[in-house]
Amino acid sequence: MCAVLVERTGKVAVITLNVPDRRNALTLPISAELADAVDACEADENTHAIVVTGAPPAFCAGADLTALGDAREEGLRAIYKGFLAIADCTLPTIAAVGGAAVGAGLNLALACDLRLAGPRARFDARFLQLGLHPGGGMTWMLQRIVGPQTATAMTLFGQKMDADEAVRTGLAHRKVDGEHEDLVRAAVELATPSAEAPRELVLSTKRTLRTTSATADHPSAIETELIAQLASMDTPAFAQLIAAMQEKISRKA
Repeated sequence: MCAVLVERTGKVAVITLNVPDRRNALTLPISAELADAVDACEADENTHAIVVTGAPPAFCAGADLTALGDAREEGLRAIYKGFLAIADCTLPTIAAVGGAAVGAGLNLALACDLRLAGPRARFDARFLQLGLHPGGGMTWMLQRIVGPQTATAMTLFGQKMDADEAVRTGLAHRKVDGEHEDLVRAAVELATPSAEAPRELVLSTKRTLRTTSATADHPSAIETELIAQLASMDTPAFAQLIAAMQEKISRKA
């Protein structure tokens, strides 16, 4: 059985951790396979967005404890490899979290640009309960998404979040009721505008979002966007889409 599945719906790739009997826990080989799957999607010109999910019942139960127990720096970095490939991905990424996202599994969800939560989703840092310091940049990712108070509650005080609480705190974009297939379908539908847009424009817009998120002021953001906006106006895709829009307007006139 393949531990990491990649299926495509149009220009959206769905990457599924597929070790349900181990609750999709990350081993070194699975992390490497996940990173390879992300790299392949980025290299594929027909892939414009990625949905990451886990085969039910879990999203990802974190690092496999048998691998984690003997790990030192090299092993830890190898565990990080899978979710860091998502964090560094140039394509838009959506986590479809249908079950528990624990430890490194929470990192995998946090590494995505956006999260959808199914009715059985659960977000659990759990590092301290294992006698383990948080790793993989979790404290940075979590604070940027939910703020310092909620991040502290989850990391230091062991607060777990269900789907409703995740939406309330901004950890998840929205809750999707139904079965796992409904959750993945909703994630693919959410990714569709990226799939239908010119690929380089999608990549450029994501780069700008990352740049302006760290920009100090509005004028700096304007200048950053202006460079990319002018570049987009010189593309054939812009000319074609503008011509199509003008023709549509003239038909209605």
